[in-house]
Amino acid sequence: MVTSMYSVFWQDPSLYTVKAVLILDNDGERLLAKYYDETYPSVKEQKAFEKNIFNKTHRTDSEIALLEGLTVVYKSSIDLYFYVIGSSHENELMLMAVLNCLFDSLSQMLRKNVEKRTLLENMEGLFLAVDEIIDGGIILESDPQQVVHRVALRGDDVPLTEQTVSQVLQSAKEQIKWSLLR
Repeated sequence: MVTSMYSVFWQDPSLYTVKAVLILDNDGERLLAKYYDETYPSVKEQKAFEKNIFNKTHRTDSEIALLEGLTVVYKSSIDLYFYVIGSSHENELMLMAVLNCLFDSLSQMLRKNVEKRTLLENMEGLFLAVDEIIDGGIILESDPQQVVHRVALRGDDVPLTEQTVSQVLQSAKEQIKWSLLR
C-alpha cells in the first residue's frame, strides 16, 4: 500500500520540464510553436490546444493557468502572447524562469521592440534563442545575457578567412565548451 501511495504523491524527478513553448499574435494565431513531447501529436490537436489556451488567457492579467492537466505560464507584450507549458506537477517558478529568459532575451535582441512585425523580421534569432534556452524539453539556460551572447555568436557564422584571430579563438572556445557539456 505504501508504494502505491508513494506513486500518487510523488513524481520521479526529470529534466524534461517543458512540454511546449508558444508565441501567438493578438488573434491567437501561431508565430512559434515548439512541442517537446507527444501530448498533442498532430497539428490539428496542437492548433485546438493553442486556440483553447488563447481563449482562456488573453483577457486575464494573471501569469499562470492550469489547463487540460497542464501548467501554463504566460505573458503578453503589445500584440504578442508568450506561453511556456509544463506538466501539472511542474514547478511554476522554473517555467516562469524560462518564460522570463525568453522574453528578456528577445527584448534585448529586438532592442525592447517586442512586437509582431519586429519579431517576424527576426525569426532566425527567435529560433536560435529558443534552442539555446530549451533542448528537447530540458532547460539549458535561464540567463538572458548568456542567450543573447550565444545567439550573437551563432549568428556571426562568418567564413574563417574573414574572421579575426580573436573571433576564431572565441568560436573554438565556445565549441569546446559545448562539446564537453554534452
